[in-house]
Amino acid sequence: MNTGTTMNNHDSAAEERLKTPEGKKDFIKATLSCWLGTTMEYVDFALYGLAAGLVFGDIFFPGETKTVALLSSFATYSVGFLARPIGAIFFGRLGDKKGRKLVLVITIALMGISTTLIGCIPSYHTIGIYAPICLVILRFAQGFGAGAELSGATVMLGEYAPTKHRGLIASIIGIGSNTGTLVASAVWLLVLTLGTQAVIDWAWRIPFIASALIAVAATLIRQHVRETPVFEKQQTENAQAEQTPPTVNEKQPKTIRTCLKSNKAFFVMLGLRIGENGPSYLAQGFVIGYVVKILGVNQTIPTVSVLIASLLGFIVIPFAGWLSDIFGRRIIYRIFCLLLMIYAIPAYLLLESRDPLIVGSIIVTGMCLASLGIFGVQAAYGVELFGVKSRYSKMALAKELGGILSGGTAPLVASALFAYFGSWWPIAIYFALMATIGFVTTFFAPETRGRDLNSPNDAI
Repeated sequence: MNTGTTMNNHDSAAEERLKTPEGKKDFIKATLSCWLGTTMEYVDFALYGLAAGLVFGDIFFPGETKTVALLSSFATYSVGFLARPIGAIFFGRLGDKKGRKLVLVITIALMGISTTLIGCIPSYHTIGIYAPICLVILRFAQGFGAGAELSGATVMLGEYAPTKHRGLIASIIGIGSNTGTLVASAVWLLVLTLGTQAVIDWAWRIPFIASALIAVAATLIRQHVRETPVFEKQQTENAQAEQTPPTVNEKQPKTIRTCLKSNKAFFVMLGLRIGENGPSYLAQGFVIGYVVKILGVNQTIPTVSVLIASLLGFIVIPFAGWLSDIFGRRIIYRIFCLLLMIYAIPAYLLLESRDPLIVGSIIVTGMCLASLGIFGVQAAYGVELFGVKSRYSKMALAKELGGILSGGTAPLVASALFAYFGSWWPIAIYFALMATIGFVTTFFAPETRGRDLNSPNDAI
């Protein structure tokens, strides 16, 4: 097994570029563009998650019971996740062939347009069934672009980062996601001050339309970002290889066994993603609708809690990335998954108290573990697991498939479990099972800290 823990005696492609003033400027622009782009993605999804839990049931599915309306809202929420693997396949292959920059400019523009148009959809009372249909179409387009956005930004930042600090630098992707959640929750908190009726009538549109400002800024910056040093080096090596006379190679027949063996890193990433993404979207998505619509907690409580957790994320995320630079990716990831397993049942049991302080503390703790800390480690881990030739496509597909199997369907499954059992305990078990998948996966995963990102082979 190639653990990748041995540092190279020579500088990495990223470190070579950072030696020049121009290279340092490139690094700053790339970091800023990745931060803004990931902010935009998570503004999109946090806005949608909050809206699905708070108002979409009333706007797009009126006349239904509270449970059915919540279930319907999160069903449209899941559509975006179904589109993400399609976007990952399409844009991931393009990113491996044509470069990271091209794809990231396209995806941010697509996401920005889709999110802005969601804020322009007439309600069900205005155009009937066409309202939820338009919502589903735009949600699909949003997910199609997002399918390659997060992985692409992670790959770009990881390939720009110096080897010894890759965990810390790559965790900036997590700070971008946290910024997006913070912006979305802050804007929603302001919107909610206008009153319930005003929010349902028109104010819910404000966050979606205003998100266009971030999309425009991110698109403009990305157009002036240089391609990553790792990809440029790979392109140079490819050009040199084309001038070299080909050698005769024996090709092994592709069987199911050989395909599985050559894609171990893909399945490791899939398992790691399930352990993070499922608990994350339950902690910051489903739980909001659950405590408001089912438990009857004031809607400002979960919104403020998400805001507080997002503020703490600016400390938690880089700290987790730094820890992975010191102790390794695998052990820190394992600890976070274990903490989530321990958290699940007490958390949902305590939510039943309906006490604002307890409910808020549960949401903040869950987000710090699932949506922030573990995500800060995952960024560098995912980049280092794959070889340079297929890094973007494999990582994007693994993360998005993992998203469908966990985060994308988690609110829908949790809503269905509650509708069937009428209790919190199946949801808590479901939460713990997904965290357990991530925990078990770490025992099959290699340690990748310090790996050469120009290596053509996966880390396992």
